[in-house]
Amino acid sequence: MNCTKCNSSNSIRKGLQNNKQRFYCKNCKKYFQSDYRYQAYKSETNDFIKKLLKEGCGIRSISRILNISTKTVLSRMLNISKQIKAPYFNKFGCKFEIDELFIKIANDKKQNWLIYAIEQKTKNVIDFIIGSRNTENLKSIINKVLLLHPKRIYTDGLNMYPSIIPKEIHKRFQYCTNRIERMNLNLRTHIKRLSRKTICFTRNQKYLEAHLKIYFWG
Repeated sequence: MNCTKCNSSNSIRKGLQNNKQRFYCKNCKKYFQSDYRYQAYKSETNDFIKKLLKEGCGIRSISRILNISTKTVLSRMLNISKQIKAPYFNKFGCKFEIDELFIKIANDKKQNWLIYAIEQKTKNVIDFIIGSRNTENLKSIINKVLLLHPKRIYTDGLNMYPSIIPKEIHKRFQYCTNRIERMNLNLRTHIKRLSRKTICFTRNQKYLEAHLKIYFWG
């Protein structure tokens, strides 16, 4: 039988587990079964989790829909996000928008913000960071945008921007951040833990970061 992990045919029978034949792959050194009773072992489970996370389902909702535990959903979400990297954006001379979105993290006394940048035409997210709305965090995002030699950087009226963005490319006026403001609305609609009037919230920052990576680049 071919291995379900690496598709190698170099496998042998290795006893029973829950009255089901278990196999051992000599190639990848892993055990597997021809089929599993627990839904999380199905090959399409990770794809379902990604789709449901993008469609506004909370962790408990996904758990009920897929008939798997909430801990499994959270661990799978972290594993999926670790395999996702920000796409390489190498187009120079574009226009970018930068904004901050207030978020609530349970048991965290300080204010937390999602700070991120998008390319104005394609709406691709260049990078994001979660933390305090201070100069250091803003600089980390702006410096990555400056590497792309932007034609313009549009922001809101936050007073820290003029000191860290070159004056000749920085623009602040009404409606200049319409696209990223719309994306803020999409985020609050599609990610349940970011909705304003809801009982859902983030207990741990790493889960929010994982969810955002899947939403932006997954």
